[in-house]
Amino acid sequence: MRTPTSPVCIDRGRLKELNDRELKRLNNSTPKSEAMYERARTSMPLGIATSYHWRDPWPIYLTDGKGSKIWDVDGHEYIDYLNGFGCMVHGHAHPAIVRAVQDRITRGSQFCEPTEDAMIVAEELKRRWGLPKWRFSNSGTEATMDAIRMARGLTGRDTFVKIFGSFHGHHDYVMVSTYLPVEQIGPRDNYNSIPYGKGIPACVPPMTIPVPFNDAVATEKRVERLIEEGRKPACIMMEPCMMNIGVVLPEPGYLEAIRALCDKHGILLVFDEVKTGLTVAPGGATEYFGVKPDIVTIAKCLTGGLPGGAIGGTEEVWEPVERQEVWQVGTYNGNPLCMAAARATLFEVLNDEGYAHLNTVREHLLDGCQKVIDKYNLPAYPIGIGCKGFVTFSPVKVVDYESYLANQDGELTEFTWHYLANRGVMAAPGRDQEFTISVQHSIEDADRYIDVFDELASELTG
Repeated sequence: MRTPTSPVCIDRGRLKELNDRELKRLNNSTPKSEAMYERARTSMPLGIATSYHWRDPWPIYLTDGKGSKIWDVDGHEYIDYLNGFGCMVHGHAHPAIVRAVQDRITRGSQFCEPTEDAMIVAEELKRRWGLPKWRFSNSGTEATMDAIRMARGLTGRDTFVKIFGSFHGHHDYVMVSTYLPVEQIGPRDNYNSIPYGKGIPACVPPMTIPVPFNDAVATEKRVERLIEEGRKPACIMMEPCMMNIGVVLPEPGYLEAIRALCDKHGILLVFDEVKTGLTVAPGGATEYFGVKPDIVTIAKCLTGGLPGGAIGGTEEVWEPVERQEVWQVGTYNGNPLCMAAARATLFEVLNDEGYAHLNTVREHLLDGCQKVIDKYNLPAYPIGIGCKGFVTFSPVKVVDYESYLANQDGELTEFTWHYLANRGVMAAPGRDQEFTISVQHSIEDADRYIDVFDELASELTG
């Protein structure tokens, strides 16, 4: 990764003109999505199943996915770099996942009793992460919810610390200090705890204490102040890499410092690896960076596009669960279909061959994007890890949420999404989501992204 030394100044008038053109083109080319939206909004709020599917003036409704491609209701084909917000590292309809799910569903899809596949998946996750015990959930949200409850149950403390700007799912305690405008953040050494939207009880935010990413000194000061106030945290929950503001890697020594801080004060360290788990290395960011948490949560790509997640932890953190003092429960936990897909994911998809391919395609794509940036002197830099990557439209390195808000160009990111979509490349929408490469993406797929990015840069700067 290298940032430009004297990037070209983007003509804002031309950027708006080009973005308006591309938005109009996209809207004109998706009349069936518009019609489906008008029908869907009569029975679904905003015509969608989750608020994160929203796009103004209407969403793009999809029909099929195969390999690295997806198709919408208007018949347009796209190379898919969104990949279900990172779920589909397998690519679409991967033969191993299809076989596993088809075989399992003919023998029963739900029992509310344990199966062998769940045991085998837990054994493999234990091997990869080096954490001895595992349980399952139905999503990343449930996994992080359970992790916090386990930390509280073991320590007897209510307060916990999270990274400001990180997204850990949609249960109340983590929907605090996420996606806030800069004027609401507060001073760096005492960030505000503000609910993410309405409906969160007033008693919740004070128990969720935000701290900056990549700043162990500020985190230690905040933790020590909490201890002085008699509010010692149960845990620090964090993404080892921030992946809801593009891709922001930890600075050297940062994760080690947080690990040492937790050890010093008897605080549990929770790694939210919903996005990094299995995607950046076989044992996720825990393996990649060599820092082991007390609890780890994974989800998204684990179950091959089916809903599922997992929580791993030390013997100590599972003791209250095994004594049935802390309840980690769920009707669909360890669902046979999900476990069959997870087993296929671990042994047939995300194996040595799969990771080698992901790394090759990612490096080719990022190298190509860097060449385009250098060619046109764009205020941007590419960054990636494992199957994840992002073109950060910023003239300086983004290291945390504050620098993201101050420097990352949302207008340029929006234009890029429209431009790529109109040319058959489905990127991650908005300024906050990274792209995901699948094991079924090819070098030719990466070249298509690079070629369209070059075309975009030429128009923008020409």
